[in-house]
Amino acid sequence: MILETRHSISEILSRQPLFRLLDGAELARLAKGTYEYRLIKNEMLFQKGDLPKGMHVVISGQVKLFLPSSAGAEKIVHMAGPGESFGEEGVFLNKTCPVAAQATRDSILLVMEKHALLDALERNCMLSTALMSRMCSRLCDLIDNMETCVQRNSAQRVVHYLTQMAPPDVDSFELQLDVNKQTIASQLNLAPETFSRVLGRLVKDGYIQVRGRSIKVMNLSDLRDYTG
Repeated sequence: MILETRHSISEILSRQPLFRLLDGAELARLAKGTYEYRLIKNEMLFQKGDLPKGMHVVISGQVKLFLPSSAGAEKIVHMAGPGESFGEEGVFLNKTCPVAAQATRDSILLVMEKHALLDALERNCMLSTALMSRMCSRLCDLIDNMETCVQRNSAQRVVHYLTQMAPPDVDSFELQLDVNKQTIASQLNLAPETFSRVLGRLVKDGYIQVRGRSIKVMNLSDLRDYTG
């Protein structure tokens, strides 16, 4: 991990949706307790059980949050992309990191120390509301993911994943997977070969077309009705 000091932290913060509510003085105050880091692809940011350094915000790249296992498998909890934050629990609860974090691409992150973030939240109630809204949204995503993994069979999990990616008001669409199929399988709590087998079945039945990381959904309504 390389500490970066080439860019203005205040300027970077001002471009992030979460901190656009802060004025110049507030941004400068928060920037004093914020550091910029660059991670290379596959580099670990922290391990499960580490002491957190603060809240992390992804500026570019992608970070995988996951639960490791002694058997070598992993359960991906979330893929954090540009503009997304994680590690808030370490700021508010004073607990060790509940997940591990690893860059899946070359990435740049901001790390906000606890005292700096809490000071900003105390001074700006709109920032507190925005952060709470973001955390609640992520909780809903986690519950949806839990429902997918527990209450749906393998085919239903894949179908749910694809339909959740649909743009509004379309019945046919094409999507480019921004991660590999093994990563998606882990998110869905499936073995990679099971995920590939379900995709093959959907192709055979005419619901989708697959070309590398490109998946075309032929008819969204029909796919939503698919039960496996």
